Amino acid sequence: MAMMLSQLGEGMIKTCGIFFWTLLFSLPLGMIVAFGRMAKNPLLRNFTRLYIAVMRGTPLMLQLFVVYFGPFYVFGMKLSTSWRFFAVIIGFVLNYAAYFAEIYRSGIQSMPVGQYEAAKVLGYSKYQTFFKIILPQVIKRILPSITNEVITLVKDTSLAFAIAYAEMFTTAKEIAAANKSITALFVAGLFYFIFNFLVDFLMGRLEKKMNYYR
Repeated sequence: MAMMLSQLGEGMIKTCGIFFWTLLFSLPLGMIVAFGRMAKNPLLRNFTRLYIAVMRGTPLMLQLFVVYFGPFYVFGMKLSTSWRFFAVIIGFVLNYAAYFAEIYRSGIQSMPVGQYEAAKVLGYSKYQTFFKIILPQVIKRILPSITNEVITLVKDTSLAFAIAYAEMFTTAKEIAAANKSITALFVAGLFYFIFNFLVDFLMGRLEKKMNYYR
């Protein structure tokens, strides 16, 4: 039992790593993509629209395959063991940035035009208007949608098995197969449940803090 928990612990650290690095890079990248999606330049706007369509319209597992095997098939590069981790992070970041971009865009475009006009009358620059007036309200509006995506990310980390990256779910499957017992799978399931419970709790607390009508 102790050995099983030790192995699952190693897998849990890798799962948490995927979760952390994906959020760290995909949240700001999603904002950049959202700006591109709303840009006046038709070339940039259509490029980001295509990017979002591809990322949302194809399976994440397929995207992981493309990122991992792409350098070998396109450039003939040798795939190292360490490349698996980077391929997982790149694949997840590119995928989730597309979803976050659409969430950001919907939040930004839902803001009344009058707020921009009022800020201009008060002498605010475009930068000040967005970051001091618009963005705080957008974050409040999109938090429930962001929470849903973050919870989905916790579960999607298990897809890293597609390119043989041994996160927690993969480790649990290997232990279950070796011991002919599903105990490891139950433990892994409990971990995902607790992880998502904590995410939901923390995001809920954040929503309450940003609730202007308490």
